[in-house]
Amino acid sequence: MSVTISPQRKVNVTGFALMLIGMTWLASRCAAESDAPPASNTVTMTVTATAYNSLHGQGAGEDHALAAWGDRLRPGMKTIAVSRDLIPLGLGYNAEVKIEGLPGTWVVKDKMHWRWKKKIDIYMGEDLQAARNWGRRKVKITFQAPQAGE
Repeated sequence: MSVTISPQRKVNVTGFALMLIGMTWLASRCAAESDAPPASNTVTMTVTATAYNSLHGQGAGEDHALAAWGDRLRPGMKTIAVSRDLIPLGLGYNAEVKIEGLPGTWVVKDKMHWRWKKKIDIYMGEDLQAARNWGRRKVKITFQAPQAGE
């Protein structure tokens, strides 16, 4: 017994096979990229994280929304202050940081007093209760280390 296959069906089967091969290749590429280790200059470390507000009585000076590098902080900004020992590690002005347990990317806009070590302060706008609820905790942060010569 023999089965005759029309040329149109041969084209359809070939097209389907090529599409299946292409989808398999694409899926394997996506899996390889997502399993790739982070860039060699990515730093992950554990720090103490507290929270602060731009309310009267917090911080130095009369303008409580003025950050150490001169930026004016506004509620809703994803901003952190860092202890000064973290600045040479790559957490200088405008550095982007991922904070474990918090969505999105945070930006360094403020720095803390010299006495603090391995610490970040998360800006919570004028929401005093949110800052109190945050309290003090250990978190992992991820950021890019400076390139050689920076």
